[in-house]
Amino acid sequence: MNAHAATARAERTQPVHIGDHLREWRQRRHLSQLDLAGDAEISARHLSFVETGRAAPSREMVLKLAERLEVPLRERNVLLVAAGFAPAFPQRSLDDPALKSARQAIDLVLKAHEPNPALAYDRHWNLVTANRMVAPLLEGIPPHLLGQQPFNILRLAFHPEGLAPRTVNLAEWSAHLLERLHRQCEATADPELLKLYQELKAYKMPARSGPISADNVAIPFKLRLGNEVLSFISTTMVFGTPVDITLQELALETFFPADDLTAERMRQVAAGLG
Repeated sequence: MNAHAATARAERTQPVHIGDHLREWRQRRHLSQLDLAGDAEISARHLSFVETGRAAPSREMVLKLAERLEVPLRERNVLLVAAGFAPAFPQRSLDDPALKSARQAIDLVLKAHEPNPALAYDRHWNLVTANRMVAPLLEGIPPHLLGQQPFNILRLAFHPEGLAPRTVNLAEWSAHLLERLHRQCEATADPELLKLYQELKAYKMPARSGPISADNVAIPFKLRLGNEVLSFISTTMVFGTPVDITLQELALETFFPADDLTAERMRQVAAGLG
């Protein structure tokens, strides 16, 4: 997706007809009417009528088309409302009793991952919760950055007073984060994410000095802490079958030591926390 075109699309008047919404999602997924109709097991003629407003889709058809288009749950509600139906997917707080088991699972993963850092964040990369191993890595960051609400972890990674000056391989790591955010923008077309992408691109990052070493199995996050450099590789986890918007938009990032020095230092940090 061209970022400027995507931003312009997000900032223009949003389509209000179900057909307009479906057409935009179909084009965003680079599918023809024939492709989508085949996937949804309807005729291309009928899909064309729906997109042009000559036919009104049923609730079941809206949901089926949205599933084939991999439309996020939040936007599936938008499609349903545009078609004249009530939203189907709730958005609850993580403190809601209905999400108790999910919250327990999140807390369990974060706690069990110690002595290594792990955190959870929402659709816009705002911090939701973290284990106790994250705070020691942020020592010395100015309070005006850490006190921002909501606390955006990508802004912290790119900010010149944040983690950027401490990130030893900033060129590779920032490029990796931008690519992840770009893919997320393509998948969701979220205006806030598109604005965040443009904001982060405006920071002056160093250029990559060369190709990634063949010895690497993943791009590490190399963070200078005192006189040492800690190196981590990360994994991202999401809930597999969510039907709640909050749960679908939540991600857990867990960091693992990429070398023996980092593993030992994290054990020492954990011991110091008691």
